[in-house]
Amino acid sequence: MSLSAVLLAAGSSPSPSPSPSQTTPPAVPSLQDAQESATNAAGWVEQNWSTWLAIGLRVLLILVIAAVLRVAVRRAITKLIERMNRTAQAVDGTALGGLLVNVERRRQRSHAIGSVLRSVASFLIMGTAGLMVLATFEINLAPLLASAGVAGVAIGFGARNLVTDFLSGVFMILEDQYGVGDTVDAGVASGEVIEVGLRVTKLRGDNGEIWYVRNGEVKRIGNLSQGWATAGVDVTVHPSEDLDRVKAVLTRVGEEMSKEDPWNEMLWGPVEILGLDSVLLDSMVVRVSAKTMPGKSLTVERELRWRIKRAFDAEDIRIVGGLPVQPDGESPADPTAGMAAPSVYSNTSSPQTSAATPLTPPSATK
Repeated sequence: MSLSAVLLAAGSSPSPSPSPSQTTPPAVPSLQDAQESATNAAGWVEQNWSTWLAIGLRVLLILVIAAVLRVAVRRAITKLIERMNRTAQAVDGTALGGLLVNVERRRQRSHAIGSVLRSVASFLIMGTAGLMVLATFEINLAPLLASAGVAGVAIGFGARNLVTDFLSGVFMILEDQYGVGDTVDAGVASGEVIEVGLRVTKLRGDNGEIWYVRNGEVKRIGNLSQGWATAGVDVTVHPSEDLDRVKAVLTRVGEEMSKEDPWNEMLWGPVEILGLDSVLLDSMVVRVSAKTMPGKSLTVERELRWRIKRAFDAEDIRIVGGLPVQPDGESPADPTAGMAAPSVYSNTSSPQTSAATPLTPPSATK
């Protein structure tokens, strides 16, 4: 056999099969596949670019309009608050200015009102813009709105006290029912207002304690610091006193007090003698009244009583009240003078026992 025949036989012999452990390498994408993928992507972009561009422009337009509207509304609220402050400051020098609150209270109230209005406006504008953006992407808002409604109802039932306190605080600030520095009677507590919040109002009581009053718990409010206060003094004199003389003394006391410092600032009107409030067998009551600065009625009343007592003592006018007046030289009778100690009744021969023993009938003595 020739060498060529051997080589031909060796080349024509079957090749060995690969072992199961050997793996086939992944096929490498050809250039034609890459070109097809790029062509498909370019075609999809070419078909949808106008839709995405329209959606993007619509979203951008919504956000721009919402931002511009929010800025415009906030500036309008700020100008409204500033106009309210200027209107209040314009009457400071008039007679009405004395009935208004101080500058600090006006500033705090304006700041609170502006903050609430700006927050509400921002929430409404941006919330509406967000819903419009979601609608632009063709997202179904019905389940979202339904879930928000259910969540709102659940929160309303679970935190109804919190919602009530917040709404009461908002209306309290808007209506200017009271402010920092006012003396109020809130029913559950009374004192001077030291802080006003949308949920809680802080009061300092007469003994220095601090009361935290929830705005939703206040059913009625009495403000003792707005407008003016009235100082009233009842003067009880003997019915035999000369009324013209009593009136003259009271008028002189009121005139002298209204000319002295600091009472001339606390008194916002003359001290008036209103007349007889009541007439009894042993006394008569003369009513004295005066219009005072808010919160100074008690101070004016104490000073009026002091001055009236000194003036009546100087004029020898008797002030009566309480126990009846005893004649001069006589001491009041002792109500226990005719009472005996309980032990005397145990003695059968004591006068008290004899007086307490029933009389014997005449038929029994025969």
